[in-house]
Amino acid sequence: MQHDELILTRILDRARTLHPRSQIVTRTADGTHRESYEQFGERVGRLASALADLGVEPGDRVGSFAWNTWRHLELYFAVPCMGAVLHTLNIRLHPEQIAWIANHAEDKVAVVDASLLPVWEKVAPHLTTVERVVVMGGEGADLDYETLLDAASPDFPWPSLDEHDACAMCYTSGTTGDPKGVLYSHRSMVLHAMALNAASCIGLTDHDAVLPVVPMFHANAWGQPWAAAMVGSKQVYAGQFSADPATLVDLIETEKVTVTEGVPTVWIGLLQYLEQHPERDISSLRYITGGGAAVPRAMIKTFEEKYGLELVQGWGMTETGPVGTLSRLTPTLEDLPAEERFRVRAKAGRPIPGVQIRVMDLSTGEECPWDGKSIGEVHIRGNWVASAYYNAPGSEDRFQDGWLRTGDVGSIDEHGFLTLTDRTKDVIKSGGEWVSSIELETALMAHPAVLEAAVIGIADDRWGERPMAFVVLKEGATATPDELRDHLEPHFPKWWMPERIEFISEVPKTSVGKFDKKVLRTQVQPT
Repeated sequence: MQHDELILTRILDRARTLHPRSQIVTRTADGTHRESYEQFGERVGRLASALADLGVEPGDRVGSFAWNTWRHLELYFAVPCMGAVLHTLNIRLHPEQIAWIANHAEDKVAVVDASLLPVWEKVAPHLTTVERVVVMGGEGADLDYETLLDAASPDFPWPSLDEHDACAMCYTSGTTGDPKGVLYSHRSMVLHAMALNAASCIGLTDHDAVLPVVPMFHANAWGQPWAAAMVGSKQVYAGQFSADPATLVDLIETEKVTVTEGVPTVWIGLLQYLEQHPERDISSLRYITGGGAAVPRAMIKTFEEKYGLELVQGWGMTETGPVGTLSRLTPTLEDLPAEERFRVRAKAGRPIPGVQIRVMDLSTGEECPWDGKSIGEVHIRGNWVASAYYNAPGSEDRFQDGWLRTGDVGSIDEHGFLTLTDRTKDVIKSGGEWVSSIELETALMAHPAVLEAAVIGIADDRWGERPMAFVVLKEGATATPDELRDHLEPHFPKWWMPERIEFISEVPKTSVGKFDKKVLRTQVQPT
């Protein structure tokens, strides 16, 4: 059989030649920016020429410090297709941590959104490897993105790449220890895009309009930019307004968005907005993906029963490309009663084609049976799963016999559905028995008065640990701890009941929108 390298250049060529009129749309402070894939292809060539003129060579790291925009998408293609490596920097981390990551990756050039320059100025003094800074939308800057493109040739001589060459890198959030770098190959990202576009997964086509609400600095926006370009989907970006539900709904309405993805906190805000503005129309949507944290069953139910939409839970990590599982019902499970279907759909899902998962007992190290009861650490392997961290001595124990040890704890049922119960660092063991913080959180958020809930384990002299819940109530709603315990009681054994329930105004979030439980632990048990 013939062999053709699995490289992102093929996706770029396909997008600009077969789908030249498909659009890339971005909401900006001044309105809406549009460009076609044909225009996009020319600008990507100019960007590669401009970066080469700045001294970027194959293998060099180019850091992006940017919102979800058309320019960031141009970087997604120009940098890897010229043989360099795109390093998406998390704009929400502390400036010193951002600098540490950029230095560790040895970024040579940084490309920064003009609106983020005040943050970047706090990062810059700590940088040791960045030689040039290009400003996007920064007219008057020493190196303005548009000025560089205007002066550059669109006819960049794309090199012959090897599919095993690095194309991009992301760093983990570093919730414990230093962040770890994950280096993606062209092959891994092309295969990941193909998997996402399978009908059994998300199934993008050129009839879709895709709105990634997940940041482009977070695990490659879950692979959507490359998957969408591969099939010529319209791409829609919210720019610096991704956290604004009104903007998201406006884009869904005006651009007829069909597929969108984001963390559950985004969808909590969206549902709140829709409740307050019932005249808004999101009926163009066919598929919503929720990931990054457990999706509450109540949210899945609300989207289906009130809006007729399928919210599909997914699971993955920076290390897994990132998509590892999606929770879509099999034909047999579709015949279950409604409440049972919602229960199954609230699981993390089944491994998508191209990856395998297993669960290993935390005590014995033996593989757990697929019985939905046996709990252990989740391991994963596949064509877009990391085999090592970038330049991170001492991290070898995370990779075992060709498997990635995820640090997630869960079980797999007889249908192959993964249920996550905790992170290994978050597990609650009370009186020798496991308590799932995720299941308690999901149940609490099913209460009509509860907006958000986070559960942690706190030290207990008798039981070792006991669960404690932090609850955010919906605006204007009321509830007492006893009422919430009464709500939980029919679903859990008595020893699962949180003895302490504290009402707070907001659950602390990490830089990518997940509940930040380490902050809650510090508040309860200061170190």
